[in-house]
Amino acid sequence: MDFEIVMQELEALGKERTKKIYISNGAHEPLFGVATGAMKPLAKKIKINQPLAEQLYATGNYDAMYFAGIIADPMAMTEEDFNRWIDGAYFYMLSDYVVAVTLAETNIAQVVADKWIASGEELKMSAGWSSYCWLMGNRPDAEFNATKIVRMLDQVENTIHDAPERTKSAMNNFIYTVGISYLPLHEKAVETAKAVGPVEMKKDKKKSSILLASENIQKELDRGKLGFKRKYVRC
Repeated sequence: MDFEIVMQELEALGKERTKKIYISNGAHEPLFGVATGAMKPLAKKIKINQPLAEQLYATGNYDAMYFAGIIADPMAMTEEDFNRWIDGAYFYMLSDYVVAVTLAETNIAQVVADKWIASGEELKMSAGWSSYCWLMGNRPDAEFNATKIVRMLDQVENTIHDAPERTKSAMNNFIYTVGISYLPLHEKAVETAKAVGPVEMKKDKKKSSILLASENIQKELDRGKLGFKRKYVRC
């Protein structure tokens, strides 16, 4: 299936209501407003196609960029490719749910994520922390260095309240993910969540959100989810 046909198919799947929801979250034109579930039959037809994924991502069209993440071949992507993708990710639904997710399926995920976390740029930092969330929620605990994760939890505790807004959300999610999905540091994550307390996340033209990792961890513990791992990172 070629690029033009895929764009036509995506456009046909677009809904005005979905488009409005995406725009309210930070997306901007061009976009069609395709629900992610509606993309699945098209993804099944195409399967994995990195050259097509690159063409779609380069359009700047939100739906095409999201679909690019679904059909991308992460193992064929280099650090330079990921840097190009994060540079094109203009809001959090791309940085955290397309780029970070795709990165989490590679062997270079931690190396790239560490650089993004250290970048000082809101969406790069957000994608870096999010990559760790996707990684820890899927891969065996043995793949992570506990000492490094302790340092990262300490970093979150010391900097989250002054971090950029989207980065706050990803850092908060990191505490929660360590608390539920990384058993060696469950207790440490619970302590960190308590020390951090409520985190205010300001939003443009909307009421602030209050993030509370300790509450989220407790909810999952009550549901018997301690040690939970996803089968797949990408849906």
